[in-house]
Amino acid sequence: MKRDVIAAAMPVHDHWLPMSNLDLLLPPLDVGVFFCYKNCLPLDESVNILKKSLVEALGPFYPLAGEIVQNNLLEPELHCNNRGVDFIHAHADVELNNIDLYHPDEFVEKKLVPLKKQGVLTVQVTELTCGGLVIGCTFDHRVADAYSINMFLTAWAEIAQSKPISSFPSFRRSVLNPSRPPVVNTFYNKQFFPLSSLPPPQSSLPTNPLISRIYYIEAKDISYLQTQSSLNGNPKRSKLMSFTAFLWKIIAECEDGFKSCKMGVVVDGRGRFDKLSLSNTMSFSMQNYFGNVISIPSGEANSSELKEMSLDLVAKKVNEFVSPALSEEHFRGVIDWVELHRPEPVVAKIYAKMDENDGEAIVVSSGQRFPVNSIDFGWGKPHFGSYHFPWGGQVGFVMPMPSTRNNGDWIVCMHLLQKHLDLVETKGLNVFKPLTSSYLNV
Repeated sequence: MKRDVIAAAMPVHDHWLPMSNLDLLLPPLDVGVFFCYKNCLPLDESVNILKKSLVEALGPFYPLAGEIVQNNLLEPELHCNNRGVDFIHAHADVELNNIDLYHPDEFVEKKLVPLKKQGVLTVQVTELTCGGLVIGCTFDHRVADAYSINMFLTAWAEIAQSKPISSFPSFRRSVLNPSRPPVVNTFYNKQFFPLSSLPPPQSSLPTNPLISRIYYIEAKDISYLQTQSSLNGNPKRSKLMSFTAFLWKIIAECEDGFKSCKMGVVVDGRGRFDKLSLSNTMSFSMQNYFGNVISIPSGEANSSELKEMSLDLVAKKVNEFVSPALSEEHFRGVIDWVELHRPEPVVAKIYAKMDENDGEAIVVSSGQRFPVNSIDFGWGKPHFGSYHFPWGGQVGFVMPMPSTRNNGDWIVCMHLLQKHLDLVETKGLNVFKPLTSSYLNV
Protein backbone atom coordinates (compact mmCIF):
# COMPACT_ATOMS: atom_id res chain seq x y z
CA MET A 1 0.00 0.00 0.00
CA LYS A 2 1.37 3.39 -1.00
CA ARG A 3 0.16 6.77 0.26
CA ASP A 4 0.56 10.15 -1.43
CA VAL A 5 -0.95 13.59 -1.02
CA ILE A 6 -2.33 15.10 -4.22
CA ALA A 7 -2.71 18.89 -4.29
CA ALA A 8 -4.17 21.17 -6.96
CA ALA A 9 -1.81 22.03 -9.82
CA MET A 10 -2.58 25.74 -9.80
CA PRO A 11 -1.68 27.63 -6.62
CA VAL A 12 -4.79 28.38 -4.56
CA HIS A 13 -5.02 31.64 -2.65
CA ASP A 14 -5.17 30.67 1.01
CA HIS A 15 -8.59 31.69 2.30
CA TRP A 16 -11.54 30.60 4.41
CA LEU A 17 -14.82 29.63 2.78
CA PRO A 18 -17.80 29.93 5.12
CA MET A 19 -20.35 27.18 5.44
CA SER A 20 -23.84 28.07 4.28
CA ASN A 21 -26.70 27.64 6.73
CA LEU A 22 -27.69 24.50 4.81
CA ASP A 23 -24.17 23.11 5.32
CA LEU A 24 -24.54 23.76 9.04
CA LEU A 25 -27.48 21.34 9.19
CA LEU A 26 -25.05 18.46 8.61
CA PRO A 27 -23.12 16.89 11.50
CA PRO A 28 -19.53 15.68 11.01
CA LEU A 29 -20.29 12.76 8.72
CA ASP A 30 -18.24 10.96 6.07
CA VAL A 31 -19.79 9.39 2.98
CA GLY A 32 -18.22 6.85 0.65
CA VAL A 33 -18.61 6.16 -3.07
CA PHE A 34 -16.89 3.50 -5.16
CA PHE A 35 -16.63 2.23 -8.73
CA CYS A 36 -15.58 -1.23 -9.93
CA TYR A 37 -13.85 -1.62 -13.29
CA LYS A 38 -13.51 -5.02 -14.93
CA ASN A 39 -10.93 -4.02 -17.51
CA CYS A 40 -8.49 -1.14 -17.53
CA LEU A 41 -5.18 -0.04 -18.97
CA PRO A 42 -1.93 -1.47 -17.60
CA LEU A 43 -2.35 -0.76 -13.89
CA ASP A 44 0.59 1.63 -13.45
CA GLU A 45 -0.68 3.64 -16.42
CA SER A 46 -4.21 3.73 -14.97
CA VAL A 47 -2.98 4.98 -11.59
CA ASN A 48 -0.83 7.66 -13.21
CA ILE A 49 -3.81 8.88 -15.25
CA LEU A 50 -5.93 9.07 -12.09
CA LYS A 51 -3.27 11.02 -10.20
CA LYS A 52 -2.54 13.50 -12.98
CA SER A 53 -6.22 14.17 -13.71
CA LEU A 54 -6.94 14.55 -9.98
CA VAL A 55 -4.25 17.25 -9.78
CA GLU A 56 -6.09 19.16 -12.50
CA ALA A 57 -9.58 18.48 -11.14
CA LEU A 58 -8.67 19.95 -7.75
CA GLY A 59 -8.11 23.31 -9.45
CA PRO A 60 -11.78 24.17 -10.03
CA PHE A 61 -12.85 21.95 -7.11
CA TYR A 62 -10.26 23.43 -4.73
CA PRO A 63 -12.33 23.14 -1.50
CA LEU A 64 -11.90 19.36 -1.71
CA ALA A 65 -8.16 19.91 -1.20
CA GLY A 66 -8.72 21.98 1.95
CA GLU A 67 -9.67 21.11 5.50
CA ILE A 68 -12.40 21.95 7.97
CA VAL A 69 -11.49 24.11 10.96
CA GLN A 70 -13.47 25.91 13.67
CA ASN A 71 -14.03 29.65 13.68
CA ASN A 72 -14.16 31.80 16.80
CA LEU A 73 -17.83 30.85 17.28
CA LEU A 74 -16.86 27.16 17.22
CA GLU A 75 -18.70 26.71 13.93
CA PRO A 76 -17.05 24.70 11.14
CA GLU A 77 -15.67 26.53 8.14
CA LEU A 78 -13.55 25.47 5.20
CA HIS A 79 -9.89 26.44 5.10
CA CYS A 80 -8.94 26.42 1.40
CA ASN A 81 -5.22 25.92 1.89
CA ASN A 82 -4.55 23.25 -0.76
CA ARG A 83 -3.31 20.75 1.84
CA GLY A 84 -4.25 18.15 -0.74
CA VAL A 85 -6.16 14.90 -0.97
CA ASP A 86 -4.84 11.71 0.59
CA PHE A 87 -4.34 9.22 -2.27
CA ILE A 88 -3.90 5.53 -1.45
CA HIS A 89 -2.69 2.95 -3.96
CA ALA A 90 -3.54 -0.54 -2.70
CA HIS A 91 -3.55 -4.15 -3.90
CA ALA A 92 -6.19 -6.75 -3.01
CA ASP A 93 -5.72 -10.48 -3.50
CA VAL A 94 -9.20 -10.95 -4.91
CA GLU A 95 -10.92 -10.97 -8.28
CA LEU A 96 -13.85 -8.70 -9.06
CA ASN A 97 -16.30 -11.60 -9.36
CA ASN A 98 -15.40 -12.72 -5.82
CA ILE A 99 -16.20 -9.37 -4.19
CA ASP A 100 -19.47 -9.86 -2.31
CA LEU A 101 -21.16 -6.52 -2.98
CA TYR A 102 -24.29 -7.73 -1.21
CA HIS A 103 -22.28 -7.53 2.05
CA PRO A 104 -20.37 -4.22 1.69
CA ASP A 105 -19.50 -4.05 5.39
CA GLU A 106 -17.25 -7.09 4.95
CA PHE A 107 -15.83 -6.47 1.48
CA VAL A 108 -16.00 -2.70 0.93
CA GLU A 109 -15.83 -0.86 4.26
CA LYS A 110 -12.24 0.33 4.98
CA LYS A 111 -10.97 -2.07 2.31
CA LEU A 112 -12.13 -0.64 -1.01
CA VAL A 113 -13.62 2.59 0.39
CA PRO A 114 -10.95 4.32 2.50
CA LEU A 115 -11.21 5.65 6.02
CA LYS A 116 -10.72 9.42 5.82
CA LYS A 117 -8.31 10.58 8.51
CA GLN A 118 -7.58 14.15 7.42
CA GLY A 119 -8.82 16.78 5.03
CA VAL A 120 -12.08 16.77 3.10
CA LEU A 121 -11.55 13.96 0.59
CA THR A 122 -9.59 10.70 0.52
CA VAL A 123 -9.17 8.56 -2.60
CA GLN A 124 -8.12 4.92 -2.80
CA VAL A 125 -7.31 2.96 -5.96
CA THR A 126 -7.23 -0.80 -5.40
CA GLU A 127 -5.74 -3.18 -7.95
CA LEU A 128 -7.41 -6.60 -8.23
CA THR A 129 -5.77 -9.87 -9.27
CA CYS A 130 -8.03 -10.12 -12.33
CA GLY A 131 -6.58 -6.91 -13.77
CA GLY A 132 -9.54 -4.81 -12.71
CA LEU A 133 -9.54 -2.02 -10.17
CA VAL A 134 -11.78 -0.25 -7.69
CA ILE A 135 -11.79 3.51 -7.15
CA GLY A 136 -13.13 4.46 -3.73
CA CYS A 137 -13.62 7.95 -2.30
CA THR A 138 -14.63 9.19 1.14
CA PHE A 139 -15.71 12.81 1.63
CA ASP A 140 -16.95 15.08 4.41
CA HIS A 141 -20.70 15.57 3.99
CA ARG A 142 -20.49 19.02 5.59
CA VAL A 143 -18.67 20.25 2.48
CA ALA A 144 -20.69 18.57 -0.25
CA ASP A 145 -23.91 16.70 -0.92
CA ALA A 146 -24.12 13.83 -3.41
CA TYR A 147 -25.04 16.21 -6.25
CA SER A 148 -21.81 18.15 -5.68
CA ILE A 149 -19.64 15.03 -5.51
CA ASN A 150 -21.30 13.70 -8.67
CA MET A 151 -20.26 16.95 -10.37
CA PHE A 152 -16.67 16.49 -9.19
CA LEU A 153 -16.46 12.82 -10.20
CA THR A 154 -17.80 13.61 -13.67
CA ALA A 155 -15.28 16.44 -14.13
CA TRP A 156 -12.42 14.25 -12.90
CA ALA A 157 -13.30 11.58 -15.47
CA GLU A 158 -13.66 14.19 -18.22
CA ILE A 159 -10.21 15.60 -17.48
CA ALA A 160 -8.73 12.09 -17.54
CA GLN A 161 -10.02 11.74 -21.11
CA SER A 162 -8.79 15.24 -22.09
CA LYS A 163 -12.37 16.42 -22.47
CA PRO A 164 -13.60 19.87 -21.39
CA ILE A 165 -15.35 20.01 -18.03
CA SER A 166 -19.10 19.99 -18.66
CA SER A 167 -20.03 21.69 -15.38
CA PHE A 168 -17.78 24.08 -13.44
CA PRO A 169 -18.60 24.42 -9.72
CA SER A 170 -19.67 27.64 -8.05
CA PHE A 171 -19.05 28.38 -4.38
CA ARG A 172 -21.12 31.57 -4.28
CA ARG A 173 -22.51 31.33 -0.76
CA SER A 174 -24.39 34.62 -1.12
CA VAL A 175 -27.21 32.89 -3.04
CA LEU A 176 -28.07 31.08 0.20
CA ASN A 177 -27.83 34.10 2.48
CA PRO A 178 -30.59 34.49 5.10
CA SER A 179 -33.12 37.29 5.05
CA ARG A 180 -32.23 40.54 6.82
CA PRO A 181 -33.60 40.25 9.42
CA PRO A 182 -34.29 36.48 9.40
CA VAL A 183 -37.98 35.59 9.23
CA VAL A 184 -39.35 33.74 12.25
CA ASN A 185 -41.52 30.75 11.29
CA THR A 186 -42.38 28.21 13.98
CA PHE A 187 -43.26 25.63 11.31
CA TYR A 188 -39.58 24.68 11.13
CA ASN A 189 -39.55 23.86 14.84
CA LYS A 190 -41.38 20.68 13.80
CA GLN A 191 -38.67 19.72 11.33
CA PHE A 192 -35.45 20.73 13.11
CA PHE A 193 -34.07 20.87 16.65
CA PRO A 194 -31.23 22.70 18.40
CA LEU A 195 -28.93 20.02 19.77
CA SER A 196 -29.24 21.55 23.23
CA SER A 197 -32.93 20.59 23.33
CA LEU A 198 -32.16 16.90 23.00
CA PRO A 199 -31.98 14.76 26.14
CA PRO A 200 -28.56 13.39 27.07
CA PRO A 201 -27.83 10.01 25.47
CA GLN A 202 -28.74 7.05 27.64
CA SER A 203 -25.57 5.03 27.43
CA SER A 204 -27.14 2.25 29.49
CA LEU A 205 -29.54 1.42 26.66
CA PRO A 206 -28.21 -1.30 24.34
CA THR A 207 -27.75 -0.23 20.73
CA ASN A 208 -27.45 -2.38 17.66
CA PRO A 209 -25.20 -1.44 14.77
CA LEU A 210 -26.53 -0.43 11.39
CA ILE A 211 -25.69 -2.96 8.68
CA SER A 212 -25.19 -2.31 4.97
CA ARG A 213 -26.70 -4.40 2.18
CA ILE A 214 -26.95 -3.79 -1.57
CA TYR A 215 -29.94 -5.01 -3.57
CA TYR A 216 -31.28 -4.56 -7.07
CA ILE A 217 -34.87 -3.93 -8.12
CA GLU A 218 -36.04 -4.78 -11.61
CA ALA A 219 -37.70 -2.05 -13.67
CA LYS A 220 -40.98 -3.99 -13.85
CA ASP A 221 -41.22 -4.09 -10.05
CA ILE A 222 -40.56 -0.35 -9.78
CA SER A 223 -43.35 0.27 -12.30
CA TYR A 224 -45.68 -2.03 -10.35
CA LEU A 225 -45.07 -0.10 -7.12
CA GLN A 226 -45.74 3.15 -8.97
CA THR A 227 -49.03 1.79 -10.34
CA GLN A 228 -50.18 0.56 -6.92
CA SER A 229 -49.29 3.92 -5.36
CA SER A 230 -51.39 5.81 -7.89
CA LEU A 231 -54.69 3.90 -7.60
CA ASN A 232 -58.11 5.10 -6.39
CA GLY A 233 -58.10 8.45 -8.13
CA ASN A 234 -54.72 9.55 -6.78
CA PRO A 235 -52.36 11.44 -9.10
CA LYS A 236 -49.50 9.46 -10.60
CA ARG A 237 -46.86 9.26 -7.90
CA SER A 238 -43.17 9.43 -8.68
CA LYS A 239 -41.15 6.23 -8.60
CA LEU A 240 -39.21 7.48 -5.59
CA MET A 241 -42.37 8.35 -3.66
CA SER A 242 -43.85 4.94 -4.49
CA PHE A 243 -40.66 3.21 -3.39
CA THR A 244 -40.60 5.22 -0.15
CA ALA A 245 -44.22 4.30 0.62
CA PHE A 246 -43.48 0.61 0.06
CA LEU A 247 -40.45 0.75 2.35
CA TRP A 248 -42.42 2.62 5.04
CA LYS A 249 -45.07 -0.11 5.07
CA ILE A 250 -42.38 -2.76 5.42
CA ILE A 251 -40.60 -1.06 8.33
CA ALA A 252 -43.95 -0.57 10.10
CA GLU A 253 -44.18 -4.37 10.36
CA CYS A 254 -41.41 -4.37 12.97
CA GLU A 255 -42.81 -5.95 16.15
CA ASP A 256 -40.68 -4.26 18.78
CA GLY A 257 -43.25 -2.37 20.83
CA PHE A 258 -42.93 1.01 19.15
CA LYS A 259 -46.25 2.54 18.19
CA SER A 260 -45.00 4.93 15.55
CA CYS A 261 -42.70 4.85 12.56
CA LYS A 262 -40.91 7.85 11.02
CA MET A 263 -39.86 8.34 7.42
CA GLY A 264 -37.72 11.13 5.97
CA VAL A 265 -36.95 11.99 2.36
CA VAL A 266 -33.93 14.00 1.22
CA VAL A 267 -34.99 16.84 -1.10
CA ASP A 268 -32.48 18.60 -3.37
CA GLY A 269 -33.25 22.32 -3.46
CA ARG A 270 -31.32 23.32 -6.58
CA GLY A 271 -34.31 23.10 -8.87
CA ARG A 272 -36.57 24.83 -6.35
CA PHE A 273 -35.00 28.26 -6.42
CA ASP A 274 -36.92 30.68 -8.60
CA LYS A 275 -34.80 32.24 -11.33
CA LEU A 276 -36.16 35.69 -10.50
CA SER A 277 -34.73 35.51 -7.00
CA LEU A 278 -31.29 34.92 -8.50
CA SER A 279 -31.57 37.68 -11.11
CA ASN A 280 -29.03 39.82 -9.29
CA THR A 281 -26.41 37.10 -9.66
CA MET A 282 -26.16 37.52 -13.44
CA SER A 283 -26.15 34.17 -15.23
CA PHE A 284 -25.66 32.11 -12.08
CA SER A 285 -27.29 28.68 -12.10
CA MET A 286 -27.99 26.69 -8.96
CA GLN A 287 -27.20 23.60 -11.04
CA ASN A 288 -23.52 24.55 -10.65
CA TYR A 289 -23.67 25.27 -6.93
CA PHE A 290 -21.20 23.15 -4.93
CA GLY A 291 -22.19 22.52 -1.32
CA ASN A 292 -25.26 21.25 0.48
CA VAL A 293 -28.65 22.27 -0.87
CA ILE A 294 -30.77 19.65 0.84
CA SER A 295 -33.58 19.42 3.34
CA ILE A 296 -35.02 16.33 5.00
CA PRO A 297 -38.79 16.68 5.52
CA SER A 298 -40.21 13.82 7.54
CA GLY A 299 -43.49 12.31 8.62
CA GLU A 300 -44.61 10.08 11.46
CA ALA A 301 -47.48 7.62 11.47
CA ASN A 302 -48.98 4.91 13.65
CA SER A 303 -47.33 1.60 12.78
CA SER A 304 -50.55 -0.40 13.06
CA GLU A 305 -52.33 1.98 10.72
CA LEU A 306 -49.50 1.88 8.18
CA LYS A 307 -49.64 -1.92 8.11
CA GLU A 308 -53.35 -1.84 7.28
CA MET A 309 -53.19 0.94 4.68
CA SER A 310 -53.13 0.30 0.96
CA LEU A 311 -49.97 1.46 -0.79
CA ASP A 312 -51.72 4.42 -2.42
CA LEU A 313 -52.76 5.76 1.00
CA VAL A 314 -49.22 5.43 2.35
CA ALA A 315 -47.93 7.22 -0.76
CA LYS A 316 -50.44 9.98 -0.04
CA LYS A 317 -48.95 10.36 3.45
CA VAL A 318 -45.45 10.58 1.96
CA ASN A 319 -46.65 13.25 -0.45
CA GLU A 320 -48.19 15.24 2.41
CA PHE A 321 -44.90 15.71 4.25
CA VAL A 322 -42.65 15.99 1.18
CA SER A 323 -44.71 18.47 -0.89
CA PRO A 324 -44.20 21.50 1.41
CA ALA A 325 -40.42 21.13 0.93
CA LEU A 326 -40.61 21.32 -2.87
CA SER A 327 -40.34 25.10 -3.03
CA GLU A 328 -37.85 27.92 -2.68
CA GLU A 329 -39.96 29.27 0.18
CA HIS A 330 -39.21 26.14 2.19
CA PHE A 331 -35.46 26.37 1.67
CA ARG A 332 -35.40 30.11 2.42
CA GLY A 333 -37.32 29.34 5.60
CA VAL A 334 -34.81 26.67 6.63
CA ILE A 335 -31.92 29.07 6.00
CA ASP A 336 -33.56 31.72 8.20
CA TRP A 337 -34.39 29.17 10.92
CA VAL A 338 -30.74 28.09 11.13
CA GLU A 339 -29.63 31.74 11.20
CA LEU A 340 -31.88 32.42 14.19
CA HIS A 341 -30.24 29.57 16.12
CA ARG A 342 -26.59 30.18 15.23
CA PRO A 343 -24.03 29.45 16.48
CA GLU A 344 -25.80 26.58 18.22
CA PRO A 345 -25.62 23.28 16.28
CA VAL A 346 -28.95 22.04 14.93
CA VAL A 347 -30.20 18.74 13.52
CA ALA A 348 -33.09 17.49 11.41
CA LYS A 349 -35.95 16.06 13.48
CA ILE A 350 -35.74 12.65 11.81
CA TYR A 351 -32.31 12.15 13.43
CA ALA A 352 -33.42 13.33 16.87
CA LYS A 353 -34.43 10.58 19.29
CA MET A 354 -36.19 12.49 22.05
CA ASP A 355 -36.77 9.48 24.33
CA GLU A 356 -36.56 5.70 24.39
CA ASN A 357 -40.15 5.42 23.18
CA ASP A 358 -39.41 7.12 19.87
CA GLY A 359 -40.18 4.71 17.06
CA GLU A 360 -38.38 3.48 13.98
CA ALA A 361 -36.83 6.07 11.65
CA ILE A 362 -35.57 5.72 8.08
CA VAL A 363 -34.30 8.31 5.58
CA VAL A 364 -34.56 7.78 1.81
CA SER A 365 -32.33 9.75 -0.56
CA SER A 366 -32.68 9.56 -4.32
CA GLY A 367 -29.48 8.66 -6.12
CA GLN A 368 -31.08 8.68 -9.55
CA ARG A 369 -28.68 11.41 -10.66
CA PHE A 370 -25.72 9.21 -9.78
CA PRO A 371 -23.69 9.42 -13.03
CA VAL A 372 -22.31 5.90 -12.79
CA ASN A 373 -22.06 5.41 -16.55
CA SER A 374 -20.18 8.72 -16.98
CA ILE A 375 -17.30 7.88 -14.64
CA ASP A 376 -15.04 6.67 -17.45
CA PHE A 377 -11.37 7.53 -16.99
CA GLY A 378 -10.35 6.16 -20.36
CA TRP A 379 -10.79 2.42 -19.95
CA GLY A 380 -14.58 2.18 -20.13
CA LYS A 381 -17.51 2.78 -17.82
CA PRO A 382 -17.69 1.08 -14.41
CA HIS A 383 -19.06 -2.42 -14.15
CA PHE A 384 -20.67 -1.29 -10.89
CA GLY A 385 -20.87 1.83 -8.76
CA SER A 386 -22.57 2.76 -5.51
CA TYR A 387 -22.55 5.14 -2.59
CA HIS A 388 -21.60 3.72 0.80
CA PHE A 389 -22.63 4.98 4.25
CA PRO A 390 -20.23 3.97 7.04
CA TRP A 391 -21.85 5.91 9.86
CA GLY A 392 -23.44 4.74 13.09
CA GLY A 393 -26.57 5.80 14.94
CA GLN A 394 -29.99 4.17 14.91
CA VAL A 395 -31.60 5.95 11.95
CA GLY A 396 -31.49 3.93 8.76
CA PHE A 397 -30.47 5.32 5.38
CA VAL A 398 -31.52 4.05 1.95
CA MET A 399 -30.40 5.24 -1.49
CA PRO A 400 -31.75 3.88 -4.80
CA MET A 401 -29.43 4.48 -7.78
CA PRO A 402 -29.50 3.60 -11.48
CA SER A 403 -28.07 0.26 -12.55
CA THR A 404 -25.17 0.14 -15.00
CA ARG A 405 -27.40 -2.13 -17.10
CA ASN A 406 -29.24 0.96 -18.37
CA ASN A 407 -32.52 -0.95 -18.43
CA GLY A 408 -34.45 0.93 -15.77
CA ASP A 409 -33.36 -1.34 -12.91
CA TRP A 410 -32.30 0.20 -9.61
CA ILE A 411 -29.38 -0.55 -7.33
CA VAL A 412 -30.44 0.05 -3.72
CA CYS A 413 -27.90 0.62 -0.97
CA MET A 414 -29.43 0.07 2.47
CA HIS A 415 -27.88 0.94 5.82
CA LEU A 416 -30.38 -0.41 8.35
CA LEU A 417 -30.76 -2.28 11.61
CA GLN A 418 -30.72 -6.07 11.25
CA LYS A 419 -34.41 -6.32 12.20
CA HIS A 420 -35.30 -3.99 9.34
CA LEU A 421 -33.15 -5.87 6.84
CA ASP A 422 -34.92 -9.07 7.91
CA LEU A 423 -38.25 -7.43 7.07
CA VAL A 424 -36.95 -6.18 3.72
CA GLU A 425 -35.93 -9.73 2.81
CA THR A 426 -39.20 -11.32 3.93
CA LYS A 427 -41.96 -8.77 3.33
CA GLY A 428 -40.16 -7.33 0.29
CA LEU A 429 -38.84 -10.64 -1.01
CA ASN A 430 -40.35 -10.24 -4.48
CA VAL A 431 -38.98 -6.72 -4.93
CA PHE A 432 -35.56 -6.55 -3.25
CA LYS A 433 -33.08 -9.05 -4.67
CA PRO A 434 -29.55 -9.45 -3.25
CA LEU A 435 -26.90 -8.09 -5.60
CA THR A 436 -24.83 -10.89 -7.15
CA SER A 437 -21.95 -11.12 -9.60
CA SER A 438 -24.26 -12.97 -12.00
CA TYR A 439 -26.61 -9.96 -12.10
CA LEU A 440 -23.62 -7.77 -12.94
CA ASN A 441 -22.35 -10.32 -15.49
CA VAL A 442 -18.90 -10.24 -13.93
